[in-house]
Amino acid sequence: MRRPLVMLLAAVAIPTVAPAQAPDPISQLVGRLDLEQYKATIKELTRFGDRRQGTDRNRAAVSWIEAQLRSYGCSDVQRLKYDYQPPGPPSPEGRGGQGVRPARDTTRAAGGGRYRGVRARTGVNNDSLKQPDARLRALNAPPSTPGGREEVYCTKIGATHPGEMYIVGAHMDGIGWGEAANDDGSGTALVMELARIFSAPEVRTDRSIRFILWNNEETGLNGSRAYVEQRQALQGSAEEPKWLGMIQHDMMLFDHGMPRTDGTLSPEQRPEADVNIEFQGSAKFAAQAQQLAWTFQAANEKYAIDYPASVGSHMTNTDSAPFQDLVAAISLRENERGAHIGAGWDPNWHQPTDLYATYSDKDFRLGLNAAQTTLAALAGLVGATIK
Repeated sequence: MRRPLVMLLAAVAIPTVAPAQAPDPISQLVGRLDLEQYKATIKELTRFGDRRQGTDRNRAAVSWIEAQLRSYGCSDVQRLKYDYQPPGPPSPEGRGGQGVRPARDTTRAAGGGRYRGVRARTGVNNDSLKQPDARLRALNAPPSTPGGREEVYCTKIGATHPGEMYIVGAHMDGIGWGEAANDDGSGTALVMELARIFSAPEVRTDRSIRFILWNNEETGLNGSRAYVEQRQALQGSAEEPKWLGMIQHDMMLFDHGMPRTDGTLSPEQRPEADVNIEFQGSAKFAAQAQQLAWTFQAANEKYAIDYPASVGSHMTNTDSAPFQDLVAAISLRENERGAHIGAGWDPNWHQPTDLYATYSDKDFRLGLNAAQTTLAALAGLVGATIK
């Protein structure tokens, strides 16, 4: 007896096709970061030498940054203006922003950490003759003068909550008679790359993001302090969205490990290099900042390609510090600011050797991984989608 056709068909296992999953917009946005584009932006910044505040080369770099942000389509491109008068008699820059004290002067690192292991001398180079490149020496020769200062910012305006925003920053000025490629061309280029990607017309965010390139970091965080002084009280108004968090990027490229016993460092990026995410444990918003740091670490775990992230509680001496008692504030960089950089882990810090040519693709890739970390975390926090 022949079985009915319907029974025969029922006996045949018909595979079911799972519905196609929508592409992950965060992964798509991270994929738009490109190593060569990141390097090219750093390279362009080094055309202006060390970009020391209060000089024509600094002002030219500010104008170039502004033009780039406009070319990306980033909205609300503005300049924050303030006055800077050096306190007291002329003195080497670096005391407020990065410090000039040799690492051996104390056993306690800035920000609450402490030095461990081998340490090497570090500080700010103020000797022009240590720069062997005559062209660069001449470019960096004009001194800083007091007076008016400007720094550029732009904003990705949120579609549903435009009155709430995250601030993403890096400082564009440098010192040391080099090109300030790492300190802080690497962070400046990172913020500019994020502004470029988030400003694409097909990218939508629920909340706003402000991208800002601070000036006068090396003189004591004066640019970021001016922003807080001028804009804090305006929060919630049409002029200034409410701050949800501040994320700083300062020196992204060089994690070659602890100095050897003779004070030298490995010429190669160490395989176990990582992106350091720091908050300040003594800040009023320490708990919120710690949570923000772990959000960034989770984003790194999921989306960064080459290098992991570590979280620490000793953020210090960078442009997130003026925000730390007002909102959740964190800093991303190559090493712990106090315990590592202050102990000589980066021999190019504030030196004539902070040149684009000093760094390898492995170094630049560490910076790219920091960009992947911040872009991914921000995209989640602001509800980014692609039309």
